[in-house]
Amino acid sequence: MMRARQARAHRAVTPLLVLVVLPLLVGVAAATLLRDTNRACFAAALVSTALVYACLDRLAPGGEWTWLATFLIAPLTIAFALAAVLVSFGRTHVRKRSHE
Repeated sequence: MMRARQARAHRAVTPLLVLVVLPLLVGVAAATLLRDTNRACFAAALVSTALVYACLDRLAPGGEWTWLATFLIAPLTIAFALAAVLVSFGRTHVRKRSHE
């Protein structure tokens, strides 16, 4: 009974880890390794999409719809990765113009 609950909890948490936590970690890692915002954003977008594809491929061994699922959720994972990069660099809001 306890093992069944743990298995269900693990299955329930896996999408959260793959779709949210993994891209956030990729974004933070890209911001840390690459000191340039543009390069870090580009690397985070590519790597997060590739890692999500790899995770989906591993979680669904049949793989009939893996590429399509990756294509459909790519904007979500890219958004989380880019948000992590921008927050890491401290650019969360647009600079205000000074009124003279």
